[in-house]
Amino acid sequence: MSDFAEFADALETFITEARELLQDFEEGLLGLEGYDDTADTVNALFRAMHTLKGSAGLFGLEHVVSFTHVVETVLESVRAGELPVTADLVSALLPCADHVSSMVEGIASGRLAPTASEQAIGERLLAALQPFLEPAATASPVWRLRLWFGPDSLRNGMDPLSFLRYLSTMGTLVQVATRTDALPDLEHLDPETCYLGFEAALATAAPKADIEGVFDFVRDDSQIEIVPVPDDAFVRRIEQLPDRDRLGDLLIESGVATDRDISTALQIQQQDNARTGDGSSRPLGEILIERNVVQAPVVQAALSRQRKTAESRPQDQTIRVYANRLDKLIDLVGELVIAQSSVGIRRVDGGDNVDAQHEVMRLVEEVRHSALSLRMVPIGTTLRRFERVVRDVCVDLDKDVDLIITGGDAEMDKALVERISDPLTHLVRNALDHGIETRAERERAGKPVRGKLRLNAFHDAGSIVIEVADDGRGLDRDRILAKAVGNGLVSATATPSDQEVYDLIFEPGFSTKETVSSLSGRGVGMDVVRRNIAELRGTVEVDTRAGAGTTFRIRLPLTLAIIDGFLVGVGPASYIVPLDRVTECVELPASCAERPCMPLRGEVLPFIRLRDIFGIAEPPPRRQNVVVIEQSGQRAGLVVDVLLGQFQTVIKPLGGLFGAATCIGGSTVLGNGEVALILDVGPLVADHVAREQVPVLS
Repeated sequence: MSDFAEFADALETFITEARELLQDFEEGLLGLEGYDDTADTVNALFRAMHTLKGSAGLFGLEHVVSFTHVVETVLESVRAGELPVTADLVSALLPCADHVSSMVEGIASGRLAPTASEQAIGERLLAALQPFLEPAATASPVWRLRLWFGPDSLRNGMDPLSFLRYLSTMGTLVQVATRTDALPDLEHLDPETCYLGFEAALATAAPKADIEGVFDFVRDDSQIEIVPVPDDAFVRRIEQLPDRDRLGDLLIESGVATDRDISTALQIQQQDNARTGDGSSRPLGEILIERNVVQAPVVQAALSRQRKTAESRPQDQTIRVYANRLDKLIDLVGELVIAQSSVGIRRVDGGDNVDAQHEVMRLVEEVRHSALSLRMVPIGTTLRRFERVVRDVCVDLDKDVDLIITGGDAEMDKALVERISDPLTHLVRNALDHGIETRAERERAGKPVRGKLRLNAFHDAGSIVIEVADDGRGLDRDRILAKAVGNGLVSATATPSDQEVYDLIFEPGFSTKETVSSLSGRGVGMDVVRRNIAELRGTVEVDTRAGAGTTFRIRLPLTLAIIDGFLVGVGPASYIVPLDRVTECVELPASCAERPCMPLRGEVLPFIRLRDIFGIAEPPPRRQNVVVIEQSGQRAGLVVDVLLGQFQTVIKPLGGLFGAATCIGGSTVLGNGEVALILDVGPLVADHVAREQVPVLS
């Protein structure tokens, strides 16, 4: 048992070091492109893979050893000057790092041998490395094409054979068969009418979208069907893709389906919903199979990958702690024990122990801050991961963008760091796709060809602010408003402010993009971004200038565990308002007791009456108070009975039964044992403002 425990401890150390080596390896790969002096970086990459291979060999992890050996060999050729650093080489090595990381995570979950899927992925990646080891030809996927050109194609100057000739430039036409089913007898033959159809097999490495593009000019009056020949290549490709929550994204990124395929299937789903009226519709995969877009095995592989994404969400997590922080916490606990003992000693003169009690309270406060600091991690590691995202997206979009990261030393709760990654990813991809222009557009606008995307983090008034800023075209106010009017979100006669117009991009289903791409255009995402950030008790704001760019500003609390709150009472109930949202407290003037608002230093302050929101039947007291709160520049007054002062709040989540409750961020237990609800100021103010603005916007 002792030997097993030592082995388990050593293996845990290997896993921790492997994760760090792989993170450094990926950052190093991304740093190779665009720099002339790469010798030090290549040496570091070689050492990382060499160390990883050697450590894996100590534990008999042969599948890791054999794979990393090939990667190490490629890097040795680069280090020796026999192989140049190219974008193709970096693109081939990046998924290798992902694969090794996947194997390491499998080892962490108790799997010391590779799965069949991992073996298949490894073989495919090693095959992709062969051109860098020795010349080798790689097989291309084969597509089955059924082409029925419209009867007027010849009259319109479109020669069907020219399309076949062009397809041959994209790959190899393995087989071509002419269909003459529609050919009439000679008596009824029209020499200007196209009666022919073709069935062809095309072997090409080009994605399906490129093959579809060949037929853009004849698509309207022709029947074009492009289906991949059943092949495990697409299944393996799906299995090695990064985590994706949506089935459509997996199919598009694997190359087996196009944006048009997914968009059409989604429209069919919406038609099903409209027809049934009960929200039921066929699954997306079923529609794609029915329309012969993809085969069932490929859809099953994508569904399996989707499930793995959900199941791979880390459950038990570890966090590295600075030794000096842990030492400080231990010292504080020791002092707290001594101070607590002093409180329990009865004084000889019969006096109280006020000083000792104050000392205990002071130490408890320090212990709290010290314990919270253990969960604080720099956000820079998370921000640097977007170097890979920016690189991959820019390759897809054929854009040149420099990513600038500042404020990486700013610390925040590790739980927040993990949950903010998805919203940030969407904002980054959105900025690259929507915000930053193409090279030609930037040249016409007199801008540098290379765009700039800045990720910045800093602390501000007990919160952390994360900015995603681009130097692109900015938001088009008129276009957003016109789209909102067309969608019925805003009345044609309304005159909303600029900020109200820009906030419309967070509405569900809203998009100004005319075409759907793998990155954007379906109107799905920005509403989810705002909702996910709101769940973290945060806010997101947008600041834009036409032609100069757009900045999305996310403001989050530093921690989700404990907040400083302001305790108020309404009837028999108690509520806690996050202190960072409270600006001041005033007495409710008797003249405004029945009014919806009150004047406050030259401004009109609208009321939110907690008594009405929570259905408290007890009549209000003669004197009431107003707690002035502010959210995203909007101010409102909470009408309450009594002010009970500041209160350090340990947040307890609500049970699943209250999952649909709005305006409540959690609960806490007061010193007298009663439960107080924690108000979620963001939805509270947003809901009140929305109700007040209904007459204006509709």
